[in-house]
Amino acid sequence: MNTPASRAVITGLGVVAPTGTDVEAHWQATLAGKSAIHHIDRFDTSGYPLKLFGDVRDFVATDHVPVRLVRETDLMTHLAFAATEQALADAGLDPATVPEFDLGVVTANSSGGAHFGQSELQKLYSEGPYAVGAYMSIAWFYAATTGQLSIRHGARGACGVIATEQAGGLDAFGQARRNLRKGGRAVLCGGTDASLTPYGLVAQLANGLLSQRDDPLRAYLPFDADASGYVSGEGGAIMVVEDADAARARGVDRFLAEVAGYAATFDPRQQTRREPGLRRAIELALADAQVRPQDVDVVFADGYGVPRLDLVEAQALMRTFGERGAPVTVPKTMTGRLYAGGAPLDVATAVLAMRDSVIPPTVNVTSLAPGCRIDLVRDEPREAQLRTVLVAARGHGGFNAALVLTHP
Repeated sequence: MNTPASRAVITGLGVVAPTGTDVEAHWQATLAGKSAIHHIDRFDTSGYPLKLFGDVRDFVATDHVPVRLVRETDLMTHLAFAATEQALADAGLDPATVPEFDLGVVTANSSGGAHFGQSELQKLYSEGPYAVGAYMSIAWFYAATTGQLSIRHGARGACGVIATEQAGGLDAFGQARRNLRKGGRAVLCGGTDASLTPYGLVAQLANGLLSQRDDPLRAYLPFDADASGYVSGEGGAIMVVEDADAARARGVDRFLAEVAGYAATFDPRQQTRREPGLRRAIELALADAQVRPQDVDVVFADGYGVPRLDLVEAQALMRTFGERGAPVTVPKTMTGRLYAGGAPLDVATAVLAMRDSVIPPTVNVTSLAPGCRIDLVRDEPREAQLRTVLVAARGHGGFNAALVLTHP
């Protein structure tokens, strides 16, 4: 059994996102500052106040999923199947070579199977209860992706699903690292969400935080004086996270990054007037990684795009790193917030940034909001040697998470 000091390393990346349906396509679009937020065209939005979404285009599920499984599973799971294929290939890992109880799956999910659920509910109301398929009982479920990946790849080790919205994407990595420290060899880890359906859009309206602007370039502006809320999106990333010793034993001679630190906190109740928990999560993650604030080369911020929440994050960063301290970036301005898929996509993007020694840009932000005295990397990539990266994420309801990645 591995000791608590064992290292969790990322050995393979897989991405299916609005910016691209493979890792390099996503990375090149991100470096080019190419926004993938579009007007919704999958259904008529004339009765909705929201018009924009970061949708995944040119994705054909049957290219990655057997036809039978396409009929039995939701788009969120199809996206995860495709990203997992990429990650396993990148890691050079054949799941069949890993003892079945040593391979686990931990994913994050926030929206559930909105596409499958929408289809079956329409059948229910138009054709009656006997038209609803049996897979309605499982395909919509938050844990469906974890279960399907486990079945597909013979992973019978520790498995789970995290449902803490955007923060869940980082919580999944924290859980994966715990699983490895308990003796696992490898974990398929990350998250995907796919909520662009009529009822999925209605559910998102409930939090009152989405931008209702019609201009894709001015709708989602984290830390901007003109911020009006966020734009949501779909997709995410799956990674292979391995115990470093086990990876070396199977012949891996390069690691993409180490998951060096992780922490999660909850916001206190507003009545207490205590500080929100994001700064505490960041400090705990840094302490877990045994790195100092001045060692952090870049922060991939949560970037809500909601003025009061942006100020909370900016204050947390300023109190941790100093005013205009560590560079900050929010590349999700090109995709929208992908809920449980957003933080894993940030992790994948951060790994690529370390690989190529470049900080990807935050697009469309023109004027920092009052109080947001941070070094926001805007419009153009910035070359930099990146040895230590912090990724921050928050979920609606008061969830906070922070992850520290270090160069292997």
